[in-house]
Amino acid sequence: MTLSNRELFIRYLGQTSENPYLLEIERAEGVFLYDTAGKKYFDLISGVSVSSLGHNCKNIKDSINEQVEKHLHLMVYGEYIQSPQVKLAEYICGLLPESINSVYFVNSGSEAIEGAIKLAKRYTAGTKMFSFRNAYHGSSHGALSLCGNEEFKNSFRPLLPEVYILDFNDYSQLDLIDKNTACVVFEPIQAEAGVIIPDGKYIKTLKQVCEKNNCLLIADEIQTGFGRTGKMFGFEHFEIVPDIVCFAKALGGGMPIGAFAASRDIMKSFTSNPVLGHITTFGGHPVCSAAALSTIKFINESGLVNDVYRKEKLFRKFLVHSKISEIRGRGLLLAIELNESTDVYKFIKQGLIEGFVTDWFIFHDSAFRIAPPLNITDDEIKMSCELIKSALNKI
Repeated sequence: MTLSNRELFIRYLGQTSENPYLLEIERAEGVFLYDTAGKKYFDLISGVSVSSLGHNCKNIKDSINEQVEKHLHLMVYGEYIQSPQVKLAEYICGLLPESINSVYFVNSGSEAIEGAIKLAKRYTAGTKMFSFRNAYHGSSHGALSLCGNEEFKNSFRPLLPEVYILDFNDYSQLDLIDKNTACVVFEPIQAEAGVIIPDGKYIKTLKQVCEKNNCLLIADEIQTGFGRTGKMFGFEHFEIVPDIVCFAKALGGGMPIGAFAASRDIMKSFTSNPVLGHITTFGGHPVCSAAALSTIKFINESGLVNDVYRKEKLFRKFLVHSKISEIRGRGLLLAIELNESTDVYKFIKQGLIEGFVTDWFIFHDSAFRIAPPLNITDDEIKMSCELIKSALNKI
């Protein structure tokens, strides 16, 4: 008997939850996903802030095809001069503050965090690390250690030692950061906490405390980077310059790539004591690097970022409903808070029936996520909001 893809999926793929959506997508175009029956769905989460130029983007596909004709993997990262990596690193550095001028490529956001905290420890010789309540920085061992939710990580202990959790905007806790601190890791907007934005004055003070103690401030831009919040990088909202910045998700335009960037002085710490202080086989894969360069060039040069705030206002204008109690966020990273009597998980399932895809937050179960492609049109915003309100009416 021939099994269906649904049955094969359940039988052979490791699962992340007991109740996966089991939505089988056959193709995607622009802001839409199409299942095997041809039903169309608005993609309102971009694969969780990944597909910022939508799906099946010609620019990205052309860059991929061009690189595939030249070569795929050649050598472990860092040994050979590979043009796609070089061009991508140069372009990224051109977008960042002048002091951040060296990039290390990896494969994902978790790997970017792993590399960044290793770099901070190596450069400072500090041992303590700080992150924030309900922060999410990835699921690998070191990244999970920084997670700001105890329930999420308790089953995997022991994790990395000397990790301490702070609360946004609590100035009294900043005295815990001392000369033995390697780094403080923060999200400019906490995504999985339900889209929480810290106070700007607090982040400036945090930066000053890090400078005073010679520890490094690491900005996790994995969800907020490359225009998602209305600026190229989320940290720009706070008028500070981090010491290390981590990227992934939107960077690759749908291809797997991550990176962390710092000054050349900090980054060279990996070259000695020991040599090969950080190693990756596939980091900066040439095809992924070509796709990434095409993606961020288009985002930067098309004017899309300048239109993000206006599109945020459209969502806020059209998403008025008795079951919506609040809309939080900045740009096209929004949390739609539902009132206490409304079940988010039922809403998400009803959304699939109505013809749109949204998602919940790992550490906040009373809101759903809006993070569509940055090039979503005004009409598409209006139509998707009508579907959202229709789903709310039916649960």
